Amino acid sequence: MNSSDTSRDLLQLDNQLCFALYSTNLALSRTYRGLLTALGLTYPQYLVMLVLWERDGQTVSSIGEKLFLDSATLTPLLKRLQSAGLVTRTRAAQDERQVEIHLTYAGHALRNRAQSVPEGLFCAMDCSPDQLRTLKAQLEDLRDKLSRATPTV
Repeated sequence: MNSSDTSRDLLQLDNQLCFALYSTNLALSRTYRGLLTALGLTYPQYLVMLVLWERDGQTVSSIGEKLFLDSATLTPLLKRLQSAGLVTRTRAAQDERQVEIHLTYAGHALRNRAQSVPEGLFCAMDCSPDQLRTLKAQLEDLRDKLSRATPTV
């Protein structure tokens, strides 16, 4: 095989890691959409709720850091969650530039119904818990390496 053959192989769509990740993300999004419809949540809203179920009363910037989202993306999402009656947004007493997000009673109650989401995803993936833990660790490692290698703009 000469270098042009190798170059062509590297440029085939099926040989691209980015395409495997992209197409897997599309399939994962479709699966989540089906699971989250019953909860009335989009996938990004579900992620925010997960963060708040772990620890209520976080600032917008804290939530954004955990989810790798900027406030311009997060603010409209939080406003929709507030309109749905799942969260409240209040200015922080110690620093009024900060907005704190708190779960409402309905937001807390939704957690019980959301238990079915990971279960449904595990069933759809048809993988063992060990396989999923390994895959998750590999993806987190890849994300961290790419984050270190890519300067932020």
